[in-house]
Amino acid sequence: MPLIEFSEKGLYCRAGGFYIDPWRPVERALITHAHSDHSRPGSKYYLAHHDSIPIMQARLGPHQFQGTAYGETTYINGVRVSFHPAGHIIGSAQIRVEYEGEVWVLSGDYKTENDGISGAFEPVKCHHFVTESTFGLPIYNWKPQAEIYRSMQEWIAKNKALGKSSIFIAYSLGKAQRLLQPLSEVSERILVHGAVYNMHMALVNAGHKLPPVERVTPDTPKEHLKGAVVIAPGSAEGTSWIRRFAPAAIGICSGWMQVRGNTRRKNADAGFALSDHADWKGLIEACTATGAEHVYATHGFQAAFSRYLTEKGIDAREVITEYGSDEDAGPTPTEEEPPQTNEEAS
Repeated sequence: MPLIEFSEKGLYCRAGGFYIDPWRPVERALITHAHSDHSRPGSKYYLAHHDSIPIMQARLGPHQFQGTAYGETTYINGVRVSFHPAGHIIGSAQIRVEYEGEVWVLSGDYKTENDGISGAFEPVKCHHFVTESTFGLPIYNWKPQAEIYRSMQEWIAKNKALGKSSIFIAYSLGKAQRLLQPLSEVSERILVHGAVYNMHMALVNAGHKLPPVERVTPDTPKEHLKGAVVIAPGSAEGTSWIRRFAPAAIGICSGWMQVRGNTRRKNADAGFALSDHADWKGLIEACTATGAEHVYATHGFQAAFSRYLTEKGIDAREVITEYGSDEDAGPTPTEEEPPQTNEEAS
């Protein structure tokens, strides 16, 4: 019996009596990060990195949460567990599980470029490595984020010259926080949708230092909307909330924008291939750095990525899970934002 089983409720450690990122309610859940496809309500006990707890509280409501630090060892029924930086979003972690000499690392989602706010990805040696494969094709090869930020800043300047607002469509947890520093360098005011504001305040109230934002409400002065720099979730596209900024240009921030034509298909004015996931090279580097003899590819291009690893001499296989992608060009409202109040919807 392997230490980690791929069960109908999620990744299960029978020896420890716990699940990692379960997609059904369970007794004890260990959570890699606070995105809602990995952190779901209904379980009795949750263990996650300290920085994930305030986000989970904001998204899941009252539950029994316990925080842990990176590198801190916890024993659960004799099984040794520790959390290590994944670099995906604030609080994201890879979970190392060890029992009777067998070591597994369950990575959740991760990226290998240090974004400056999410912690640097840390390869962890193991026998078995469970990896995402969201962008597990060679076409996905990210530019350095500094280069992408410069193109965003230049786009804002061009829009200002044309008298247009610059609206960035970005995931409310992760991507939105990354955008704040580069956007604040060229704009005194950053306006945000309620979903982005809720995540922002959960992090700020927990002690994270982020550039200030202004939540858009029906009372926001009209002069603040003209030529504004705005961050909004995908669910706001095509709504009255976004139309109030007209004339405006819309730029989508997603790894899917790497593929030529996706920007046009989304009826956007610009596409920025900024991702919170590892690209093709990053996935390969991460899997290789673990020294794992066995690799399990989950959500994404599992078949192609596991086939490539197998050809390179690594025992790799694809695993079907119920994890989704926070990189979806049009995330669902339940994934992207809490229920709207009348104020946010107006």
